[in-house]
Amino acid sequence: MQKSIQPAKGPLTGAISLPGDKSISHRYAMISAIADGPTRIQRFPAGGDNQSTLRCMEQLGIQVERLENEVVIHGKGLDGLRASSTDLDCGNSGSTMRMLSGILAAQPFVSTLFGDESLSSRPMDRIMKPLGQMGASISAHNERFPPLRIEGRKLNAIRYKPPMASAQVKSCVLLAGLFCEGETIVEEAIRTRDHTEIVLREFGADITTIKDEVILQGRPNLVGGKTLIVPGDISSAAFFLVAALLIPGSNLSIYGVGLNPTRSALLDFLASIGAQCKILDIGQSGGEVVGDIQIKHAPIKGGVLEGAMTAALIDEIPVLSVLGAMSEEGLTVKDAKELRVKETDRIATVAENLGRMGVKVDVEPAGFHVPGKQKFKAAQLDSFHDHRIAMAFAIASLAADGPCLIDRADAASVSFPEFYSTLEKISAA
Repeated sequence: MQKSIQPAKGPLTGAISLPGDKSISHRYAMISAIADGPTRIQRFPAGGDNQSTLRCMEQLGIQVERLENEVVIHGKGLDGLRASSTDLDCGNSGSTMRMLSGILAAQPFVSTLFGDESLSSRPMDRIMKPLGQMGASISAHNERFPPLRIEGRKLNAIRYKPPMASAQVKSCVLLAGLFCEGETIVEEAIRTRDHTEIVLREFGADITTIKDEVILQGRPNLVGGKTLIVPGDISSAAFFLVAALLIPGSNLSIYGVGLNPTRSALLDFLASIGAQCKILDIGQSGGEVVGDIQIKHAPIKGGVLEGAMTAALIDEIPVLSVLGAMSEEGLTVKDAKELRVKETDRIATVAENLGRMGVKVDVEPAGFHVPGKQKFKAAQLDSFHDHRIAMAFAIASLAADGPCLIDRADAASVSFPEFYSTLEKISAA
């Protein structure tokens, strides 16, 4: 699909709600399936990635009811999954493949997981290594790429320190640890998003975090029968926060956004570079902090992302690069090698689209620098089948000097099917 984006004719205004958080929804679906009893999940996203997780759980013998405003997952307990008669299609979702592998590694049957062309090029050795240490048997194309063939077996609890900051790797090990006797411990040099720990705790698991260690007691009784409401996705909010900062006079409110401290680094960073963000009506849902965000246009000075901040904002970097180009001092991104192995090589695809819009960018092996005070020219852009690239450059197009075309713009539907209609709503308000 090719999408034409017109430059904003005036301020972006109004109030919007966002799809449920993709990261949390994956975890709700998987953990509900291995809990005892039905769990209702409201605001479950319609995006392709989360639907891939639901379909995989159905293939593994779990009943999933899709109702108008919620899904109901009929969990069968830790030992209730059954072998799928066909291979498990994870679509474009690395989260589905990496986290579900932790569960499947402990099952008494063989599973094969595969994905689309993009997912087939994403490395899985980062989960294969710890699962192998736990006793799993996993084979992969060229020993690191999908499809994965997992011969489930009894696993042993381990202590593991991932070589890179990755919430997916941590979650994979913890989900495998549910099926082990004893303590599974994951050490984190850099703290990553803790949605898995929160969800497990909500379902009754004994899981604690002490300094840089996450400690899980194996074989818990996970209790279903809950109603969970998925908070709005702060990664999706990032696109509209940046849009408001790009377009003079803008004033937006975003309702019901998840404000987990391991994810709200986005708001801290934006505030540090001059954004006027206000958090309103803070509450809790399912152990997650939720609130409303108000943002107004303000001059942005630019800044540097490195170390723990880069890890915390890894998904938001594409759209922050757009903001950096129009800031006073630009944006420098360091320690971002992980961007090379996302849905695309996001360092390369960000640089390619910025270049097409006449924006200078200096690329490094593990990051880039976008000088400030630049302007966007109308251009033909490409998502490269990457949802975050599609949405980031739709936002850049609002500030261009003419209409922009985005090839393969439908990539946004992986995480945010309503993205373009939401963008049109605030542009027309």
